[in-house]
Amino acid sequence: MALGVIDRTARLRLHDGFAGNIGMIAEKLFIAGRWMDASSTILIEDPSTGEKIGTLAAGRAGDVDAAVNAAAKAYAGAWGKLTAAERGRILMKMSGAVAAKADALADLEARDVGKPLKQARADVLALSRYLEFYAGAADKLHGETIPYLADYTVYTLREPHGVTAHIVPWNYPMQIIGRSVVGALAAGNATVVKPAEEASLTALAFARIAQECGLPDGAMNVVTGIGEETGAALAAHPGIHHLSFTGSTGVGALVQAAAGRNAVPVTLELGGKSPQIVFADADIERALPFLVNAGIQNAGQTCSAASRLLVERKLYEPLLEKLGERYRALRVGAAKDDLDVGPLISGPQKSRVEGFIAQGRKDGHRVIAEGKIEASAPRGGHFVAPVLFADVAPDHTLARDEIFGPVQVVIPFDTEEDAIRIANGTDYGLVAGVWTRDGSRALRMARAIHTGQMFINNYGAGGGVELPFGGTGRSGHGREKGFEALYAFTRLKTVAAFHG
Repeated sequence: MALGVIDRTARLRLHDGFAGNIGMIAEKLFIAGRWMDASSTILIEDPSTGEKIGTLAAGRAGDVDAAVNAAAKAYAGAWGKLTAAERGRILMKMSGAVAAKADALADLEARDVGKPLKQARADVLALSRYLEFYAGAADKLHGETIPYLADYTVYTLREPHGVTAHIVPWNYPMQIIGRSVVGALAAGNATVVKPAEEASLTALAFARIAQECGLPDGAMNVVTGIGEETGAALAAHPGIHHLSFTGSTGVGALVQAAAGRNAVPVTLELGGKSPQIVFADADIERALPFLVNAGIQNAGQTCSAASRLLVERKLYEPLLEKLGERYRALRVGAAKDDLDVGPLISGPQKSRVEGFIAQGRKDGHRVIAEGKIEASAPRGGHFVAPVLFADVAPDHTLARDEIFGPVQVVIPFDTEEDAIRIANGTDYGLVAGVWTRDGSRALRMARAIHTGQMFINNYGAGGGVELPFGGTGRSGHGREKGFEALYAFTRLKTVAAFHG
């Protein structure tokens, strides 16, 4: 079931002088610079109301093949022949266009995903910033010379893979397009994007903006549809040369296996069960907003959500009281109401999260506080009130499994060694945070915790696009964001020239 808002009378202004009908965009595939019909469609649902309000094009294997071929043609032609500086100028123009349409895109993203407007607007501005960052980096992706024998000159070249595939999840469509698709374009690749069927509208709107900003036909293609059909066809396609996937650990394994049959390199950004570790000497007033917001942002539907709070025992009860105050103040409602928490993406996701909460209650875990679903929230919306559990055993399902909902657990620890053991006690390793005024301790923890990103006296660092992001263990492998991502989107060639 796909999510979004399509009002047949509503029109989204994407640029001056042009109004694109959202229903028409949603019902088309974007291949080789053309909006093309699909042989079938799927229903679109608004997560804030549960209502079916439109249709989305459902691409099939033949559509994926057409998109890959269009990308290959663009790579061999108009897009591939541009200099790095010329690619950068197009991306910079796209950055400005996205920023200029921030309100319209934020409204679309909020309604499509169900997130509050302020969070959706932050996502739009992040996409603009990704475009700006990679526009500036496009002509700075250098090889190097290697000292070797006296009669040789040896150097390396960083070359695009060719055609890259990008399977984008529903929780942060614009942000992940920014850190994945835009990075690949900056490196000179041509791309095929498969957005999640639950939230595809901003990917399609972005394709329209890219086209208007002069991105050559075929450099970016968008094929919407069901993951099991459209996504599977893309992952297994022999014409792709690199694949980026963000999503669940189980699906990630299937995607990697499919790509592996063609020996295609894969970047996987999967799930997490990220801890924030709070020592008794921490600046609690500074920490409190991070401790809560990092767990409930986007209704907890965030791979890097801080779903575990590990608290030194001498601070445990006083901090629970402060956390409870914040939780009781949380308000849940429709995306348009711009409250603290919006709906979950779908009915099945709501049922899954409610199952975890019910299990926690059944097993006798202490509920410290809950947020409140506003009376104005539509009855059919997929709302779940945030819940804060305490005294959770580190090996309980609440503390080990990714819930992907607004649920946090608080676990006490006694020593630094205990905190490290508990923090590393899951299969994941995506993000972690530590709060302490002891600088030596903070650095020891940064080394000891198995994670891809470690934050000291903060969590997320404002989401900086410059900061390489990725995980260890079941959180995946490879890195997105920052300059590091450009290395993954290129292949290294060594040239050894004998000159005597």
